[in-house]
Amino acid sequence: MISKSQEEYLKTMYVLKKQNGYIRVTDIANKMDCTKPSVNKAIRNLQDNNLVDYKAYGKIQLTKEGENRAKKILEAYDIVYLFFKDVLNLDATTANIEAEKVKLSISDSTLNELAKYVHKVLDLNKLDCCYDLNKEKCRVCMKRTSKEKIM
Repeated sequence: MISKSQEEYLKTMYVLKKQNGYIRVTDIANKMDCTKPSVNKAIRNLQDNNLVDYKAYGKIQLTKEGENRAKKILEAYDIVYLFFKDVLNLDATTANIEAEKVKLSISDSTLNELAKYVHKVLDLNKLDCCYDLNKEKCRVCMKRTSKEKIM
């Protein structure tokens, strides 16, 4: 089990990999507004949990398990954000701030129930992706449906 702060490092690494094609200690430190020694400590902890591969001054690579965990973390944010924004009708800024706070403390089982509820209320049940927190497809489906509602 990793801490919530380690989850944030993992998420940041995943986002940097998607944006830049690579992950560097300097980029993580800049994005998270922290020191390089803090990043190195987090990387060691994540490596101990088999979530990243890293050799000093080498490339930082997410393991398959690390990538899946990072996707799950992002998915958790999306679900909570959609609930606040589209179900409770909070403005986007408030929904973003609150989602960041809540996703750090919500359990997987509660999140799965919230996801089912969000799918039902936003009429996402008609999608044939069979929602599960670990499926990346649902994230795409949710965004696609949100765009369709706007149009």
